[in-house]
Amino acid sequence: MTQPEPLCLILMPFDKKKDATGRVIDFDAVYHRLIAPAVLAAGLQPIRSDEERTGGMLEPLMYERLLHCEYAVADLTTANAGVYYQLGVRHALKPGSTVLLYAAGSAQLPLDVQQLAAIPYRVSPQGLPVHEPKFRTVLTDRLNEALQGAVVDSPPYQLVRDFPNAEGMKQAAFRERHHFAAEMKRRLTEARLNGLDAVRRVDESLGDLGQADCGVVVELFFAYRAVEALTSMIDLVPRMPAAVAATVLIQQQLALALNRDGRGEEAEQVLRDLIARRGPSSECYGMLGRVLKSRWKNALEQGATAEAKELLVKAIAAYLKGFESDWRETYPGVNAVTLMELKEPADPRRREILPVVHYAVEQRIRSGAADYWDYATLLELAALACDEAKGVDALGRSLARVRESWEAETTAGELRLVREARQRRGADCPGWADVAEAELLKAAARGTARP
Repeated sequence: MTQPEPLCLILMPFDKKKDATGRVIDFDAVYHRLIAPAVLAAGLQPIRSDEERTGGMLEPLMYERLLHCEYAVADLTTANAGVYYQLGVRHALKPGSTVLLYAAGSAQLPLDVQQLAAIPYRVSPQGLPVHEPKFRTVLTDRLNEALQGAVVDSPPYQLVRDFPNAEGMKQAAFRERHHFAAEMKRRLTEARLNGLDAVRRVDESLGDLGQADCGVVVELFFAYRAVEALTSMIDLVPRMPAAVAATVLIQQQLALALNRDGRGEEAEQVLRDLIARRGPSSECYGMLGRVLKSRWKNALEQGATAEAKELLVKAIAAYLKGFESDWRETYPGVNAVTLMELKEPADPRRREILPVVHYAVEQRIRSGAADYWDYATLLELAALACDEAKGVDALGRSLARVRESWEAETTAGELRLVREARQRRGADCPGWADVAEAELLKAAARGTARP
C-alpha cells in the first residue's frame, strides 16, 4: 500500500485583503500560484486552514490540524490575529516543521520576521505574486530542510531550555530570577534620580548582560537615557542579548541617541536597516525624517548648500512615507508639508497633502486624545494655508496647553522657518503668524506654563 503524502497545513487569509499599508493582495492567487505548487514540489499535500471562513471559531478540528499536520506554512502579511494565534499554538506543539513567509513591503509586522527566518515574497501593484518560480523554489527548499528534521524553528523550543519539560525543579530557579530582576528594576528606578554614577553602579553589578534578564537590560538602557548619558546608551547596545538589541524599540532609541550625539549618518543607517528588516511604519519613517531634518539644518549652518538641498529632499520623502504608512499619524504629515514649503521652489504637493493632515488632526482632537502638539499642528497648518481665523483659534488653544518651554519654542521655530522661506521668495507673510511666533516665544521664556 502506497504511503500517503504528509500533510502541510497552510495558515493564511482568503480572498483579497489589504495589508497595513492599504495595498490589496490577492491571497487566493498567492496560494494557488506560489504556496500550493511549492508544497506539492516538496512531496507534501497542502491543506488550507478555513478558520477565517468559519468566523474564527475555536473548534476541535483547528487544534487537530495544528497538532497532527506534519508540516505547516504561515503567511504573516496582514498581521491577521487568527493566523498569529494558530502560529503560537503550532510553535508550542512542534519544535520544527513550520515555515513562515510574508509579502515584502508590508507595514511593520508585530514579530521580527528575520529572527524567525521568514521568507519574503513579492507582489505586483495589482496584488498578484510575481517571480513565482524563484519564491516557489525557496519555499520548497525550506520545506525540504524541515523534512530532514534539521531545523528547530519554534522560539519556545529554541529559547527555553528543556522545553516543554521545563517544570518542577526549574520553577524555583525561575522564581529566583524573577525576584532578582524585580530588585534590579527597583535599583534602576532609584538610580535614575541619583545620576549617571548610580546607574553605572547598577550596570556593573549585572555582570554579563548577555545572560541578564531582558527586561532589566531594557530598563538599564532607558536609565542611561534618563540621565542624558548618550554615549553609555549607544555603547550598551552591543552588550545586550542579540534578540533584545534587534528589537524595534531599542533600534529606534539607538538611532535617536546617535542623532543627538551628532552621528546623524549612523542614525540614518540604523533606521533604514530597521525599515528594511521589519517593514515600513509611520513611526520609523517619522524618526528617519527627524534625523534627516537635523542633518539638513546642520548642513545649512555649515554653508554646505548642495548637501543641504539633497538632505531636505530626503527628509521630505521620509516624512511623506511615514504619513502614507498611517494617515492617522499627523507628526510625519505636518513635517512633510512644512518642509515642502521650505523647499526652493516650494513643493506643489503640499497643497494636496495639507487638508489631509488637517483632517487627521481634527479627527484626533474629536477622539478626546488631543494634547499640545495637536493644536500646535493646527497652528502650523493654518500658517501654511494663510488661514487667519483657524490660526488665531489654534494659537489660543496651543498656549493653554503648553506644558514645557521647549514645546512652545519648537513650534515658534517651525513658524520662523516658514516665515523666512516666504520672505526669501518675496511672498506675503500673514501678520497674525508673526504675532503667534512672538506669543509662543513669550510662553517659552516664562518656562512651564502650568503645573
